[in-house]
Amino acid sequence: MGENKLFSFAPSPESLGIPSSAIYNFLERIDREQICMHGFLLLRKGQIAAEGYWAPYTADSMHRMYSISKSFVALAIGLMIDEGKIKLDDPIVKFFEDKAHQNIHPYIAETTIRDLLMMATPHSHTTYTPQDKDWAATFFNKQPTHPPGTIFHYNTAATVILNTIVERISGVPFLEYMRDKLLDPIGFSKDAWCIKTPEGTSWGGSGVICTLRDMAKLAYVCMNKGRWNGKQLISEEYITEATSKQIDNSIQGSQGYGYQIWREKYNGFSFRGMGSQFALCFPDKELLFACISDTQGSETERPSIPDVFFDEIYSKIVDSQLPCDEQAYARLKEKIENLKILPQRGNLTSPFVEKVNSKWYRLNDNPMKIRRMRLIFDGDEGTWEYENATGHHKLKFGIGKTVQDSFPEKHYFGEKIGTPWGRSYDCLSSAAWVEEHKLNMLVYITDIYLGSLKITFSFKGNEIAVYMTKAAEWFLDEYSGFAGGILE
Repeated sequence: MGENKLFSFAPSPESLGIPSSAIYNFLERIDREQICMHGFLLLRKGQIAAEGYWAPYTADSMHRMYSISKSFVALAIGLMIDEGKIKLDDPIVKFFEDKAHQNIHPYIAETTIRDLLMMATPHSHTTYTPQDKDWAATFFNKQPTHPPGTIFHYNTAATVILNTIVERISGVPFLEYMRDKLLDPIGFSKDAWCIKTPEGTSWGGSGVICTLRDMAKLAYVCMNKGRWNGKQLISEEYITEATSKQIDNSIQGSQGYGYQIWREKYNGFSFRGMGSQFALCFPDKELLFACISDTQGSETERPSIPDVFFDEIYSKIVDSQLPCDEQAYARLKEKIENLKILPQRGNLTSPFVEKVNSKWYRLNDNPMKIRRMRLIFDGDEGTWEYENATGHHKLKFGIGKTVQDSFPEKHYFGEKIGTPWGRSYDCLSSAAWVEEHKLNMLVYITDIYLGSLKITFSFKGNEIAVYMTKAAEWFLDEYSGFAGGILE
């Protein structure tokens, strides 16, 4: 599969049978639909057809992979099977004598490693919550509902158990266990890491932090049957099973599921993570598309990134080399060089700027517990200043552009779930006037946790109305709801 020049840039996309114009049209549509992508990589026959990042993200940016982490854990399980340390049909209770009590339910006692890999647990929901102190223990303590190995139901607790098995046997974090066997040989970032569960194991279900290229390289190993540069790093037999349909999930509109890896149309498979982290692999075409993004909360509002990829790129690929379209290729390179996360759409100014600038509004009791606030405008930038239950805060925003700042809360989780970080999350903020009297603000959290906050400030005489809605897992919860207030 073209392994002699792995992850080097091809002379042009056309040399790989991909029109430069198709990739350009893909990027134009992503921006037109205002889909919040952070980076993409298109690989064919082992060579890069195109790669780009939306500023401030770069090729070196460490990015949360969310549930793509699950596919990494599946590879760790495969390495352990290769070493003879575990078997697919091992019951999981043998690894958890300290958590599986004597009167354990038969469904849980029957559950195997294979069942968990297929997302065929005996539970009807993820067994843990952010408040639980021992996530693995909840799997054995919650009442099951049906026999294991029977029905697909996406359950991150399954991956928590698999990851814990790897770490209990190896005695080290699962990424460290994978280092010499798989990660180092493919040039996986040395500083990649994983958020921890409350009990201190890696959160392999959602917490891996690495680069886009790191993720794409692991996907390529899977697409190449466990090989890298001709060397077999993980058994072909296991990778074939992991990337093949092991259980049906068509009732949910999906193509099937392997071992923590999704099946795709066109005989493809994928790694998938919340917020549109993707590695879409199509072995028949020797094609891989990978991206990092944050589309939380907007998945139903816009076409999905895979939909745009299939429309604009996949459908245009041919099996033979194309003549280089130098003009289209130059236009594509210019587009890639100027990618940036887009700001809130709307007008850059309004007569209301002079009316409300720097004026304090006192708010009635509201779910956000914001007592008073004001907006300060200064050219193409501004500041939202407010007082809430955690103190006096300021957030800078751009108008017609994004501005980097720190979101003014310090009690959200950090390197370990359940433990406050004590520092603010990095963010990008922008605002625009969507009506003469109405300012919309868009805040993207761009830290190891990703999310967004949308706010409307609407002015009427000496009154203000505020609406906030967030799309973020386990944070920004207090920034949601309506408020009314009056000029002080």
